[in-house]
Amino acid sequence: MAVLVMKFGGTSVADVEHIKNVAQHVKREADAGNHCAVVVSAMAGRTNQLVSYVNEAGGDNVCAEYDAIVSSGEQVTAGLLAMILNTMGIKARSWQGWQIPLRTNEAHGKARIVDIDADNLLKSMTGGTVAVIAGFQGLASDGRIATLGRGGSDTSAVAIAAALKADRCDIYTDVDGVYTTDPRITPKAHKLDKISYEEMLEMASQGAKVLQTRSVEIAMKHKVRLSVRSSFDDPLSCPPAGTGDENRVGTLVCDEEEIVEKHIVNGIAYTKDEAKITLVRVADKPGIAAAVFVPLAKANINVDMIVQNISDDGKFTDMTFTVQDVDMERTLEVIEQQRGTIDFEEVRAATNIVKLSVIGVGMSSHAGVAGDMFAALAEKGVNILAISTSEIKISVLIDADYTELAVRTLHTLYGLDKD
Repeated sequence: MAVLVMKFGGTSVADVEHIKNVAQHVKREADAGNHCAVVVSAMAGRTNQLVSYVNEAGGDNVCAEYDAIVSSGEQVTAGLLAMILNTMGIKARSWQGWQIPLRTNEAHGKARIVDIDADNLLKSMTGGTVAVIAGFQGLASDGRIATLGRGGSDTSAVAIAAALKADRCDIYTDVDGVYTTDPRITPKAHKLDKISYEEMLEMASQGAKVLQTRSVEIAMKHKVRLSVRSSFDDPLSCPPAGTGDENRVGTLVCDEEEIVEKHIVNGIAYTKDEAKITLVRVADKPGIAAAVFVPLAKANINVDMIVQNISDDGKFTDMTFTVQDVDMERTLEVIEQQRGTIDFEEVRAATNIVKLSVIGVGMSSHAGVAGDMFAALAEKGVNILAISTSEIKISVLIDADYTELAVRTLHTLYGLDKD
């Protein structure tokens, strides 16, 4: 027997027929004797619909009433799935976040999990009842429902798996695992059998949409083994947990020590939601960087890549950095407010750019990865606008028009094309 958390996203529970298919996946695990907690999202498009009601009513997304409204989508799904499971002879009950309780802070609309008391939940599960949990929500210290932000159902599932000390957390979605890159761009992309927490975290933060970044952070911190798999696979053809054969489907996200054969590069990720800001001819003196980036931080604007070019006389610098494109206008407003302090000649902004990243734990012990990358892009005429690196990642900023060419070039360069 295994303690198993299963999470199903919006496309997997798009309507009642889809929910019946989900119920078959749950039945497979319950029939095998596994103790199951199932975390569900709202039906596809339902949260957007609820947000539109809020906007039509003139509300905002940082209040308790917003959370009361948008959290209802997950509650509907949880109730329907529990009902269907019971009609199939599988004992089940629905749980809302406050009933567990999953406790959060009071940051409505983007709450952080503070604590999960899983005792009652585990007692019910080990007693033979499948727990169907409304994801994305918890109980704030003010006694109100609080939501965890978009993608919060993944976060709920992994956090609950950690609290239950689950053997595994299966994330069911509309793809059958984690691929070396976007198969829509590179048909030669292939599914990875295993990927380390560190690599998955970089992939998620650099544009791969399979898992939400916060959920991977929690999994890595608490060593929760994740399996990314498709809810559209035949439920009867998937081996249940505990058989020793379950890892033949999906992609397992796990500790690096579980991966015997490590590749230098395991994936190519890209993100199109970047904006490039350049401050031209800024005085090169102590405190200027702080004058730029501290006000941006106070405005909750996340800065990513930063590049400085010092003038020949050493008196001025051009300072380039990236932010999310949705933050570009606010960034320009904050910078303009600092004009007297920063003293720059002009500010330039561009959005037709892409951040392209190569990721792999093997990079930390191999030289020449960056040089090969830059040479390959140069050979294809792709100009690099900015560079940032970490121990297992190299990211470059390029013109968006070269995205597909650059992804395919690097995918081939690092031997990721499938045979």
